[in-house]
Amino acid sequence: MLLDLTGKKALVTGIANNRSIAWGIAQQLHAAGAEIGVTYLPDEAGKFEKKVRTLVEPLNPTLFLPCNVQDDAQIATTFEEVKAQWGNFDILIHCLAFANRDDLTGEFVNTSRDGFKMALEISSYSLTVLAQAARPLLNAGGAIVTLTYLGGVKVIPNYNVMGVAKAALEMSVRYLAAELGPQNIRVNAISAGPIRTLASSAVGGILDMIHHVEAIAPLRRTVTQTEVGNAAAFLCSDLASGVTGQILYVDSGYEIMGM
Repeated sequence: MLLDLTGKKALVTGIANNRSIAWGIAQQLHAAGAEIGVTYLPDEAGKFEKKVRTLVEPLNPTLFLPCNVQDDAQIATTFEEVKAQWGNFDILIHCLAFANRDDLTGEFVNTSRDGFKMALEISSYSLTVLAQAARPLLNAGGAIVTLTYLGGVKVIPNYNVMGVAKAALEMSVRYLAAELGPQNIRVNAISAGPIRTLASSAVGGILDMIHHVEAIAPLRRTVTQTEVGNAAAFLCSDLASGVTGQILYVDSGYEIMGM
């Protein structure tokens, strides 16, 4: 069996620029034959919308919709539009995470109350609320894939509140997999190694983290957007029809290493 997503519709969230992991995933889903829909974070000036629209144009997305996951009304409107234009669909890609830059340096004990709430809401709860909205529209055999990181299970310097958010995200994957499984909807996460992205640049010492992985990981390198995208395409395909509730490490093997 070949990896073939022909006839599948995939809604991708979290594309910010050409270095986004979400962009790598969208490209590989498209390469496998999926029809692509894209959501973007709206801004008053419309600059972000224009930037993302221009970037994704080569994928010929048939949906391009605003979606602020902190706004329940907008989430409802987004999925009403998905239903109107697509009817049902097959794949939901969740690549959303955010924490205040001040909460990604120094000591975790100094995390602000508001910063904690924001990180958990955008980086973790957003998966649940999007799954809730998508559930009535997802076809049997459908898949939800999100992105996590090793900092959700082990202490990573400066990752701080985002590590707590990723831990919550990974547990959410398991609960959602258990609840959506009877509808034959699978939910999994990819734990990608550190990649130079706009989001990762907010983490203090990110370049040191990347160089450490290059020195220690079995493959002696970090991973690429394309490699993460390929793993996502696999998890969304019939080749992974028996896989749900799992965290797939795509990190050049770094996760297995001890001292």
